[in-house]
Amino acid sequence: MKVLEKGSKKLLNAWAFYDWANSVYSLVIASAVFPIFYGAIFRKAGIEKIIVFGGEIERAPLISYTTSLAFVFIALVTPLVSGVADYIGNKRIFMKFFCYLGGFSCIGLYWFSLDNIYFSLLCYFFGLVGFWVSFAINNSYLPDVAFEHQQDEISAKGFSMGYIGSVILLVINLAMVMFPDIFGFDTSIPESITETGNETLIKEATEKAKGSASIEAMKASFVTVGTWWMLFSQYTFFHLPKGNKKENTDSKNIIFNGFQELKQVWHQLLNQPKLKRYLVAFFVYSMAVQTVMLIATYFGEEEIDWGSDDERTIGLIVSILVIQLVAVLGAYATARASKAFGNIKTLIVINMLWVCICVFAYFLITPTDFYIAAGFVGIVMGGIQALSRSTYSKFLPETTDTTSFFSFYDVAEKIGIVIGTFLYGFVAQITGSMRNAILFLILFFMSGVFLLYRVLKTEKP
Repeated sequence: MKVLEKGSKKLLNAWAFYDWANSVYSLVIASAVFPIFYGAIFRKAGIEKIIVFGGEIERAPLISYTTSLAFVFIALVTPLVSGVADYIGNKRIFMKFFCYLGGFSCIGLYWFSLDNIYFSLLCYFFGLVGFWVSFAINNSYLPDVAFEHQQDEISAKGFSMGYIGSVILLVINLAMVMFPDIFGFDTSIPESITETGNETLIKEATEKAKGSASIEAMKASFVTVGTWWMLFSQYTFFHLPKGNKKENTDSKNIIFNGFQELKQVWHQLLNQPKLKRYLVAFFVYSMAVQTVMLIATYFGEEEIDWGSDDERTIGLIVSILVIQLVAVLGAYATARASKAFGNIKTLIVINMLWVCICVFAYFLITPTDFYIAAGFVGIVMGGIQALSRSTYSKFLPETTDTTSFFSFYDVAEKIGIVIGTFLYGFVAQITGSMRNAILFLILFFMSGVFLLYRVLKTEKP
């Protein structure tokens, strides 16, 4: 296979295409269908708490704590992968492994049930691991495949492709959930009920049958995610280079080389004040951004007065669709704003907008309120992710060791997510409301504004 030149259109498109492949996970599993499914199976069982590892816990804190634990694992395994990848000079093989781990874990969610809660949570756990570790490796390719002047645009293109691709699959999944009978899911009711002629009984049985069929459709959607993810990633894997082999790597300590590299990156940051200040700011505001993305649907599912179960399901999925479609525009608008005003100034404005959104979110009650919030979240979500990634890439010193630097970036992000999701779950648990947990997110975004302002005192990107 011919190795594509850095900056070539085909290589850039292949790199960006992985967003198309794996973003269906972040939309369908992390944001849309799975949170709705998760709430539905608890409501169907008529319970709000479940016994796990000998203790009784509510459903919202349970998934929040599981998410936190997954990100602890991700933060630990990412530098291990980095060290081995540097030694063998092949990070593509690890990207494949975690892609397939995540894809098959999504398929495993088809068997998610409260009766088999440990296996169910394990599939959810490794789905997160597969997505984030493979995504981290793909991020580390950015300075390898794109020159500095290309990085903002191709980063935005990647996120935009991800939004578009994931929306296509979500629309299909939405149709499966709304019209399960058309897709072959059983919505029939027993003849013994229809023979009674009791319209109320027949109506209740019909709604129950449709509800069960919708849950089956949601489970089937998890299979479509895993299949889509693994199938479309093949184009990226075919064109991406293996990676750079780091010279003078300690062959006797391959496993812990990644942690040694993180230590070396930390020492290099002492001589890179701009990069160091940016990483601190990123750590703080990313903590809040990722927490919002991970818990937004759980919040909407529990705190908003939707009316019926069908209205809740449709309303939440439509909200996520709004976020994704608006995010495409947000990513490109942010890329243009960064050219006109600079990356850091643009990020400061975005963080200020996040503060406003969080204040508004605290008072959300009606579905209309939630739709409005979803629109504004979409504007800032795509922009802050794409611009954060490309800004970091621009700030890096001249080096071929991009894996280590992006490993440090991703570990910082994951530690932030651990703190954010844990605090959110903890506040929700002790106060009995997810709404109260929004308040600490405001503090993180305000701190992000202050810390980004400090970056302006150094050289602009």
